[in-house]
Amino acid sequence: MRSMLAPGRFLYVYGTFYPEGGGFNFVAQYLVFLGADVGEYGFEQPDWWIRQIRALGDFYLRAQFGGKEVNYEDYRTIIKVTGEKDQDNYRQETDTISRLVYGLASAYLLTGDDRYLEGAEKGTEYLRDHMRFYDLDEKIVYWYHGMDVSGRRETKIFASEFGDDLDAIPAYEQIYALAGPIQTYRITGDPRILEDAELTVELFDRFFLDTKLGGYFSHLDPITLDPRAESLGANRGKKNWNSVGDHAPAYLINLYLATGEERYKKMLEYTFDTIAKHFPDYDNSPFVNEKFFEDWTHDHTHMWQQNLGIVGHNLKIAWNITRMHSEKPKAEYESFARKIAEVMPPIGSDQQRGGWYDAMERNLGPNDEKHRFGFHNRKTWWQNEQGILAYLIMHGVLGGEEYLRLARESAAFYNAFFLDQDEGAVYFNVLASGVPYMMGNERLKGSHSMSGYHSFELCFLAQVYTNLLITNQPLELYFKPFPEGFKDNILRVAPDLLPPGRVRLEKVWIDGEPYGDFDAEGLTVHLPKTDKRVQVKVLLKPTGAAR
Repeated sequence: MRSMLAPGRFLYVYGTFYPEGGGFNFVAQYLVFLGADVGEYGFEQPDWWIRQIRALGDFYLRAQFGGKEVNYEDYRTIIKVTGEKDQDNYRQETDTISRLVYGLASAYLLTGDDRYLEGAEKGTEYLRDHMRFYDLDEKIVYWYHGMDVSGRRETKIFASEFGDDLDAIPAYEQIYALAGPIQTYRITGDPRILEDAELTVELFDRFFLDTKLGGYFSHLDPITLDPRAESLGANRGKKNWNSVGDHAPAYLINLYLATGEERYKKMLEYTFDTIAKHFPDYDNSPFVNEKFFEDWTHDHTHMWQQNLGIVGHNLKIAWNITRMHSEKPKAEYESFARKIAEVMPPIGSDQQRGGWYDAMERNLGPNDEKHRFGFHNRKTWWQNEQGILAYLIMHGVLGGEEYLRLARESAAFYNAFFLDQDEGAVYFNVLASGVPYMMGNERLKGSHSMSGYHSFELCFLAQVYTNLLITNQPLELYFKPFPEGFKDNILRVAPDLLPPGRVRLEKVWIDGEPYGDFDAEGLTVHLPKTDKRVQVKVLLKPTGAAR
């Protein structure tokens, strides 16, 4: 160990400061090394995130289904830290099922393990059968908040019962209802999933979209589907980050990757243009605005958030607008991402111990030199995910050693402290020092706020960005399409919106046999005509092209 303590090494040291000799003596109690050698980081190994996504997939399959055949009648929204769950009288929320489906589908994409695909497909089917409402009159699909299960009795819950969204249809619940099915659609090409997505997007365009002033309303009245209904109370005629910005990462980028449809590309561009136009507020605060009235004036008194900035939402914008910049380059996209990347670290990150904070006051107080914490200085798993992905892709797309340093430090903190090495999966929150915080809902591994989305998303995309954009390592992905499922029998295998020319499709295998009918530059496979499902394995390689 002493030989590993070399100059220039990045590591974590936990210990105690003793006030002695007119100063402080620091006594180290344990050390965490990120690799064997200086400059080596374990999470940059070619299979680090693949092994992690397997561990996550195995934990949730075990916790939800007990290692038995996957049956979503056994699914529970609430999962305890050990993976235990209630047996009777429980609630199943649409979004948490969808988030687990997303995670299992992502695990299949990276591993080809059929157990994960079974979980994703059965979960998608369960959502369609139990949580989907097809409005024949309006020709739209919307999704129930969830249902309560008592014995064999199921009670549908139409309007949300989450406190911020009580008795309304929130946009973000409809958005995340698509997250799992669409990630599954990328693998299978099931046309029923595509139809559900098309009809849900129709819901967004006809009822949530503000055709006069732009953007998407945050809530609808559950009876009239009116965003301005008096019944919505504090959510009447409002817009927010979730209703505008969450389309892209939750389902829309993946829907576009799977279909190549111009409609979804234009919708992506519209949402990012809206964000770039209305969210920055750098004359007044280093944080973006997140809550708005109908006319885009700022709402700094909304419910619990008031005038707080959410660190992770700023990082999420930097990550996603950089993704879009690869598909549709715009100077305002790049400058916005760079601005966030510049201003967030000294305010929203822990400059001593690493990791990213949660909610912060958007403005300094009269005598303040530092932005105050909104509630606490704990660090949440999903916000730290955003930091990792933001700086990974910004380094991969735009270059810059500072972005790489921040990406590594973000990934180091997450992998050192968020992974539950005893019970599995990841902790919801840790203290500023990295010690797990195990109180109330933050003790859970499954809740209204946590399921199988952010931790799996991190593994999938960190693996993609690290291998293909940073370390120049190949990446294998797996698909299992239905016969004639995809339009024109074309399977699109691009893992994300990446810079053109940076990645090529090197090899393809169908059921283990080499297959030659593919477009190496276009990242597409022309599937063989068959009456049965086949497994398609692809090898993607970075080209080494300059940024």
